[in-house]
Amino acid sequence: MKRIAVLTSGGDAAGMNAAIRAVVRTAIDKGWETFGVCEGFDGLLNSNFKPLGARDVGGIINRGGTVLGSARCQEFTTSDAQQQGIRNLESKGISGLVVIGGNGSQTGSNALSQSGFPVVGVASTIDNDLYGSDITLGVDTALNIALESIDRLRTTASSLNRAFFVEIMGRDCGYLALTAGIVGGAEAIVIPEAETTPEQVADELRHARDHGKCHAIVVVAEGAKHDTNELRRYFEANQKQFGYEVRATVLGHVQRGGVPSAFDRMLGSRFGAAATECFSRNEFGVLVGLLGSEVRTTPLTEVAANKKELDLRLLELAQVLAK
Repeated sequence: MKRIAVLTSGGDAAGMNAAIRAVVRTAIDKGWETFGVCEGFDGLLNSNFKPLGARDVGGIINRGGTVLGSARCQEFTTSDAQQQGIRNLESKGISGLVVIGGNGSQTGSNALSQSGFPVVGVASTIDNDLYGSDITLGVDTALNIALESIDRLRTTASSLNRAFFVEIMGRDCGYLALTAGIVGGAEAIVIPEAETTPEQVADELRHARDHGKCHAIVVVAEGAKHDTNELRRYFEANQKQFGYEVRATVLGHVQRGGVPSAFDRMLGSRFGAAATECFSRNEFGVLVGLLGSEVRTTPLTEVAANKKELDLRLLELAQVLAK
């Protein structure tokens, strides 16, 4: 009987549990056994495995985060640690590994694959910065949480003639901030991919004020050069020029939590099923992702070597729509 294992690594993302569930149940359908690796690559290094049956993954599709736990393991970047992980898998008779995670996680996947162990990656990160998938697992839920927060803050902003700076997660990628800013009707958006100075933001808010807007929302990506704190200090120092009281809200890890959206539950289910299909046809060393409307695979070597670019035409659209 074939045995495979599944782990979740890096930052948690809504929909991970749907992917775990799909891996386990489609493997069972094929007559295989599945083991869960607890606490990511750290668990792989320390042989922290547990068998997973159909009932072990019951009732988890609606839960955020990951029932297997996750951790960042700097030690796993070394060749010795990677070889130890492979030995631990082989000692359990495991002949394939599914890694659910983002850039760092898939770098680890690629390292194991280059060492000759069969690995299939599943694209999962709220940052949406992973090459090989147009949309990654967890993005939709995180985006909807950010949008709900912006909508709530706009209510307060309009009541009190205030400008709110809303910081959105995403590390060095501005996808979440840019998309949330567009669909949330922000007056200005600040992202790492297009440097925006406090003076430029001020011009955009003056334009909003001159056109009758009594409040403003500025969405700021956490990785932007001029971050939320710098912008807030600038506007507080020059408040009389703008007429807005300024407040700042950092959404932070609240974007990772909560109930997965229908889209992320479906995406996780599709990704998990596709991962076991890869093992069925002996297709290893690949990332399962969504390209267009199709679940497709990309070699992990390409994923590791390429950077996903943000479509800056969306920023131009945002600037037009904010006028």
